[in-house]
Amino acid sequence: MYSYDDQNIFARILRGEIPNKTVLESAHTLAFEDIAPQAPVHVLVIPKGAYITFDHFAAEASEAEIVDFNRTVQAVIAQLSLGDGYRLISNAGQDGVQDVPHMHMHILAGRRLGRIVGEA
Repeated sequence: MYSYDDQNIFARILRGEIPNKTVLESAHTLAFEDIAPQAPVHVLVIPKGAYITFDHFAAEASEAEIVDFNRTVQAVIAQLSLGDGYRLISNAGQDGVQDVPHMHMHILAGRRLGRIVGEA
């Protein structure tokens, strides 16, 4: 059902073909700074496996990958001391305005974000 494009930018980052500013790396997950931040803190967290969307990841990733991903998100939040608040966003598909076809979570923080990010 899912057809992963192994030439997407996150796959290339994972292979070391494109540099990134790593925030945290674990066995199954990589967290790095977004190159076009939408808030003072904007970190992307990606699984190292070939998953396209959150539902694809949740359906097919191993328990170890799922736990590692969620614990890495938590560790980034703790490392960056985001106690004043943060937002987690995972866009999926065309209508969800997913730009890169590799599952990723945005961690946004550092200012009041308002109730909705972006426009329709």
